[in-house]
Amino acid sequence: MEANFAEAWMSSHFRSDMAPFSFIYDGRQSNEIIKDWKQEHSSRNLSQQRTQHTFTYLDPETKLQISCDCLLFGDFPAIEWVMKLRNTSDKDTPIVERIQVLDCSFRSRDGQDPILHRALGSSAAKNDFAPIDDAMRPGFELQLAPIGGRSSNTTALPFFNIEGVEEGGVVLALGWSGQWATSFTRGTELRITAGMELTHLKLHPNEEIRTPSILLLFWKGQDHIQGHNLLRRFILAHHMPKKYGKPVTLMLACSSGSLYQESNRATEQNQIDFASRFAPLGVEYHWIDAGWFEGGWPNGVGNWFIDRNRFPKGMKSVSEALRRMRLGLILWFEPERVHQGTWLDREHPEWVLKLQDNPNGLLNLGNEGARKWLFQHISDMIKNEGIEVYRQDFNMDPLPYWRATDEPDRQGMTEIRHIEGLYTLWDELLTRNPNLIIDNCASGGRRIDLETVSRSVALWRTDYNYFEPSGYQCHTYGISLYLPSTSTGSGYPEFYSFRSSINSGVVLDWNPFQPEIPSLRTLPFQVDIAESFPREKAIRLIEDFKRIRHFFFGDFYPLTPYSIADNTWMAYQFHREDLHQGMILVFRRPESPSQTLKLKPKGLRSGAFYGVIVEGDSSRQNLLLGDLDEGLDVTIESAPGSLLITYTEIE
Repeated sequence: MEANFAEAWMSSHFRSDMAPFSFIYDGRQSNEIIKDWKQEHSSRNLSQQRTQHTFTYLDPETKLQISCDCLLFGDFPAIEWVMKLRNTSDKDTPIVERIQVLDCSFRSRDGQDPILHRALGSSAAKNDFAPIDDAMRPGFELQLAPIGGRSSNTTALPFFNIEGVEEGGVVLALGWSGQWATSFTRGTELRITAGMELTHLKLHPNEEIRTPSILLLFWKGQDHIQGHNLLRRFILAHHMPKKYGKPVTLMLACSSGSLYQESNRATEQNQIDFASRFAPLGVEYHWIDAGWFEGGWPNGVGNWFIDRNRFPKGMKSVSEALRRMRLGLILWFEPERVHQGTWLDREHPEWVLKLQDNPNGLLNLGNEGARKWLFQHISDMIKNEGIEVYRQDFNMDPLPYWRATDEPDRQGMTEIRHIEGLYTLWDELLTRNPNLIIDNCASGGRRIDLETVSRSVALWRTDYNYFEPSGYQCHTYGISLYLPSTSTGSGYPEFYSFRSSINSGVVLDWNPFQPEIPSLRTLPFQVDIAESFPREKAIRLIEDFKRIRHFFFGDFYPLTPYSIADNTWMAYQFHREDLHQGMILVFRRPESPSQTLKLKPKGLRSGAFYGVIVEGDSSRQNLLLGDLDEGLDVTIESAPGSLLITYTEIE
């Protein structure tokens, strides 16, 4: 589909007599009143591939101004917009409520029932990011929202692929790291609404708020996978954080969490010693997790000061030692949670939102003083301590704090200001530290949305049973339909579990001291940890990973049905059309009775010849095959077992 399709859609929907959004103002529906408001349109080129169109609507009586900043893209049939509401008068506005940034109907294609392709969010479960397909027959209704104010918590990932509308389908993505809500209603057409779950507020004089952002990405064809892969390509091109002009490749990192109780037992010396075992293996970053600060994890959050008993010279001595080993430092923070009795709670209680009988408070990022202090403190630590990856976790649900703080005629305002403050914090950190990478964690991947993926990466996408292979395969399968890159951990250098964990990054929570120092964390699969650390196997796995990691930025194709069962196989493919290469990861799960599977790779050129390499644990087979569309028979004799298959088109 041509990129100008989105421009035509914008022109037809942002008209004087209608708009693709809605709200209720002073008790009246927006479609009844906005046609009488003063309207203006302007545009400007932001870059070679991005043009911004701004539509403004001004109520002549109350002076409420609504502006929509719309982005069009020269290389994708996509439109994004965000609304801003501003009171341009000298007195409070009437109540504006039920603000839907998207309120639009889509016609079904050829009288078909559209299909909604979506995914669960993260809840530390085996079925995190599980794909769900809803046939939207006449009378279909579905309302979705996350749990507790974190945007991908449990119920839904805020990315949706609607098949069977317009000329093929449309991908909808929401950018709001709080409590969004969306609805799908099928009548003669499919109506979709999306926005914050609750807005019922007045604006004070000269006050302005922003809304969630919306992406519509149109695709053409019969196969919904085309829409998923167009979204992956779009995010890589226009949203994923970049370093040196290219999308960030996630980290190959080592973490000592299993040895040192997250980082509660971490010291300057044992972290340097730990990293020194991994540097010769080719690892790129060392990850120090929760617990390095005064008071430790979990009740020291709010004391963002380095524990000088364990790190007498701060983190600088660690980061300098890492730099000599050619490693970068990843350091964990959880700044939005403030435990009672910590420094922030004692010194600045006015910055902290609290609930009765709850020892955890919420640092109010909508408070300018709190946000500015946090920015300066973290930015100084990034500079002074040599932090290269700032890891921001968030292990609480903020929604009850926001709702309890709101006044009756300002419902939604605390949430809006907090989310605005979060984006400002991250944007300012990235501006002051241009090479900084932000890792977005929220009890795993519970705050993933269009706005967060534009500023951060997800190095630990779920807190599900650490390193359990079948679950990790399922997570890669589900989330790869929407995002081109996420990461998780590997608990031991073993082929099946390692291949189950990898994406363009992976966190190695291996114990290089075994068996001298036992791990504090048990593994969900059997390995013989009585033996010495298998260094040669670790080197082989890391070399394999570095050889194939670039394929994860390619198109994604599921090759088996999704299943969390342990008596089946799972296989998926990543194809780089630009390189005429790709890879397939194949897993025979521990209770699968079958030794063989027929694969049908996707995205290949019909009739072309391919050089294929099939690698097991200790075997390697080189093949020259023609017309892989006919399929590829693979065998794994032992269960569990895995294959890494790479292929290159032969000219």
